[in-house]
Amino acid sequence: MIKPYETYKESGLKWIGDIPDKWDMVSLKYSDETIMGQSPNSDDYLLEPVNNSIPFLQGNAEFNELNPTPKLWCNTANKYSEINDILISVRAPIGAINISNQVYGIGRGLCSVRAVNHTFKYLYYFLTSANEYLNAQGTGSTFTAISTSVLRELKIPAITLKEQTQIATYLDYKTGLIDNIIAQKEELIQKLKEQRQAIINEAVTKGLNPNTKMKDSGIEWLGEIPEHWEAIKFRYKFDTTKGLTITKANLQDEGIPCVNYGEIHSKYGFEVNPEVHNLKYVSEEYVETNKGSLLSKGDFVFADTSEDIEGAGNFTHLNSDIPTFAGYHTIIARLNDNSDYRFVAYFMDSSSYRTQIQNLVKGVKVYSITNKILKDTVLFFPPEEEQKAIAQFIDEKVNKIFASREKLEQSIKKLKEYRQSLISEAVTGKIDIRDWQVPNS
Repeated sequence: MIKPYETYKESGLKWIGDIPDKWDMVSLKYSDETIMGQSPNSDDYLLEPVNNSIPFLQGNAEFNELNPTPKLWCNTANKYSEINDILISVRAPIGAINISNQVYGIGRGLCSVRAVNHTFKYLYYFLTSANEYLNAQGTGSTFTAISTSVLRELKIPAITLKEQTQIATYLDYKTGLIDNIIAQKEELIQKLKEQRQAIINEAVTKGLNPNTKMKDSGIEWLGEIPEHWEAIKFRYKFDTTKGLTITKANLQDEGIPCVNYGEIHSKYGFEVNPEVHNLKYVSEEYVETNKGSLLSKGDFVFADTSEDIEGAGNFTHLNSDIPTFAGYHTIIARLNDNSDYRFVAYFMDSSSYRTQIQNLVKGVKVYSITNKILKDTVLFFPPEEEQKAIAQFIDEKVNKIFASREKLEQSIKKLKEYRQSLISEAVTGKIDIRDWQVPNS
């Protein structure tokens, strides 16, 4: 069992608390080098590497678990990171951390911290522990950010390289164990997602009766569908319109709920319910002049652009009686008959439907969804009673999968919180690991 140090003293910092009696605190500007990013001219950006161009990082959007993946390049950069520099986001979300695994040009959203009197691994773990504190220092109305001075004045323990190395070795081992468990749980979540998709794909294209007679669907890559089902083009089943022509500045903390294309991509895909989802709002004044963009239960909302082909066709549907607006960059699709909207939602979430859209969209960096693309897609419709039966069957199956997935996600959340707590305890001296050794097994 890991014990604390023998004696402690006040660090003078609330977020760090007491530190071991023999430790001292020093400002980052006196212990290590900080290089604040600076963006080159927009004309200097390259979308692909050319000759001796340099990978360029604008901010935390290129971050992964440990090392970034560049999306841009440039011939020259104003500021650089070197191998093993700690890359830290200085714009929302402030405090995100990656390790520079090569030389990068860095933009204004990043700062590179270069180890001088600390090992880069200890520096990495300490800055990871400072995430919450740095976030609290953020200022700004459009987006929160921290200044160069805030980061350079950050206090860090001044301890021996031997002790830093021991702490980093301990954390490498312990976080490695935690990360392995998290990876296993994430693999299970992925399998549950695949299981959900397989259930949907089978039910909405083959039905529930394995003995039903089949016919050619008329779509070469799909094959057969039940004989009594209809294949109908989108244009004959839906009325379409656009969402509100607004910007993020129009969103507020009260009024009429509003779902925007970004939320469809990242948060509220498949279905949205203002009673359980944390939506932003627009003013009630929009009701009188934008009634066509006001959703009713069962209406569908497509994001009209996607940054990757896999996201083409992402949608949500309103599963609530609360009037809700479709926001910017969206297309509204409203059923014009009594088809079961839950069945239709599951069909739209199937591989057979998404593949149709992905085969129709065009783009390189941005893929656009248009009314014409949607209207040219084909949906399959069994009789209404069968639609309801299939939707109910899928509901029951996917609800069980969702419950299992939610338990795994909660477990992962707790493991990540434990991981963060362990890092904080080790780098601020709450536990004494000077005599700790890597276990043999």
